Amino acid sequence: MMQFLPGGYGDLQLDIVGLFVQFSLAILGEASVESSARIAALSWTFLLPRLIPAPQALIRASRPERLDPAAAKVVGAFSGGRRDRVNYIAHLLHDGDSLPPYSVRCERISKKKFPEEVKARALGPTTLLAFLGCAMSCALLALSIHLQDGMALLATILLSFLSTLVGIGSRWRLVLSERKATRTVPISDVVINYPHGAFVIVKCEEDVARSLYWAPEECKYYRSTRAYRLISLIGTLILMFGVICLGNATINVQLGYAASYIILNAAYWIVAALPQRWNWDLRCYDRVPEPYQGGEKNDRFTTALWKAIAISGTTKWVRVAGIAPVTDAWDMWLTRAAEVIKNEPCTLDEKTGLHKLPDWDPEKYLDTAHTEINAADIDRAQNTGGAMV
Repeated sequence: MMQFLPGGYGDLQLDIVGLFVQFSLAILGEASVESSARIAALSWTFLLPRLIPAPQALIRASRPERLDPAAAKVVGAFSGGRRDRVNYIAHLLHDGDSLPPYSVRCERISKKKFPEEVKARALGPTTLLAFLGCAMSCALLALSIHLQDGMALLATILLSFLSTLVGIGSRWRLVLSERKATRTVPISDVVINYPHGAFVIVKCEEDVARSLYWAPEECKYYRSTRAYRLISLIGTLILMFGVICLGNATINVQLGYAASYIILNAAYWIVAALPQRWNWDLRCYDRVPEPYQGGEKNDRFTTALWKAIAISGTTKWVRVAGIAPVTDAWDMWLTRAAEVIKNEPCTLDEKTGLHKLPDWDPEKYLDTAHTEINAADIDRAQNTGGAMV
């Protein structure tokens, strides 16, 4: 027969040390859970009753309305548009975290008709975590029934269905803006410049540019803010009652919980260390690299900037985004770079399949420009000094 409190309410344990230990087991690993919670809430598996380490990471007073952008300068190569950050999905699509310093990559991005939207990967790491937590709940539930431990049974039910309750309030879908106007616009190519000097030149249509780079990404939740706050309140109470029940369970079940939370914490930390793009299904966008002679890697910023200019076919975006230093020497360099790409634009070598860049030495010309400007400054200073004498 199921036993809850054999000795009555006098056996109820509320000692602070025991509860602190049980509570610590249940809440450790908040950072790892929080890092994967957003993408996990896109999948139906987020509603599975399961054990979660640090469930309080999912119980917040408010929900984020946007995905976190990455630091970068985004500028329209011909349109002149500019932003000081790159949208989260665009950053994932280009795998911006893997770009070496001063590298230059060119990609053509287009939208497929099927699948129609960005979503969570069906069998991604976060999905596997949900199944693992559900398996742990089932095992502990069976153990509680086998040992006829009523308090352990209540703890398992409360702590497992807490994830389902919080999942109901946190479920959302990603909405990317769509272009509605049909007017003629400039070429929609985009250049992304990351803080470590890497460049990504994106060849795309206006519809793709608008949804990925210019319009903000929106998180549309299935439940209202008021309903979410009520769910969070109920979830907080369930968590506290679940920990109290666990503190009054038999030692065998408590050991089972300890082992389960240790395994789950390790699994969540491993998933948090994996690349975030492994959790996303980005197949609705077709990403085709466009290689060019010389390769992506570069040792200097000047060479990287020249390649980005040559591939994009214009220097306009450099001035708009303020990427190059504002000096007379750099102004000479940019003017000469514009002349070079106008007289000798990039061409595709059909034999190699590589784009051929203009034959120009950007480092040498920049040195020449600095020498000429410095000489002119010295002459100007000498002439000014002589006139004053």
